[in-house]
Amino acid sequence: MSAIVDDQYRPVLVRAGEAEHLESIGHTLLADSSATRGALSSHRITLGRGADGAVPHRHNASWELFFILDGRLDVLLGDEVVTANEGDLLVAPPGMTHAFGAHRDSAADALIVLTPGVERFDYFRHVVRLRAGTEPAQTLLGLQDRFDTHFTGGSVPSSSVSGRSAWRDARTAG
Repeated sequence: MSAIVDDQYRPVLVRAGEAEHLESIGHTLLADSSATRGALSSHRITLGRGADGAVPHRHNASWELFFILDGRLDVLLGDEVVTANEGDLLVAPPGMTHAFGAHRDSAADALIVLTPGVERFDYFRHVVRLRAGTEPAQTLLGLQDRFDTHFTGGSVPSSSVSGRSAWRDARTAG
């Protein structure tokens, strides 16, 4: 007996060769909210040893899940910094300030899922332009509601180590 699949619940398949790679920020864009009918947004990050990922921020409506595929990822959760290792799963709830970067002694490879989904691929493209110096930080500041990414502590993606003191201290410890 075969199941009938409602058009609302079609499977989503993203082939590795078809995913968009944003090499300058270590992101591979997998499935945006529009591809999953709002259920989730997903991307993969690959960061070199000690490389910064995201500055302190929060999502007002979405949970952010991190599954560590390889290496070690430092993650700010509120005022605490935890190190997630290969095979670990970590979930930041809506409203919680968080940030992430590869541990100082390790590279990191992680799958990130935001649920419910937010159309975020354009956000990452803005970050690429901002870090390349072709777009001002004010642009992203004006788009925080659109992407449900609200920067905390005055940080924006162009500043590599800023924001809350626990995060800054963890990133500069050595």
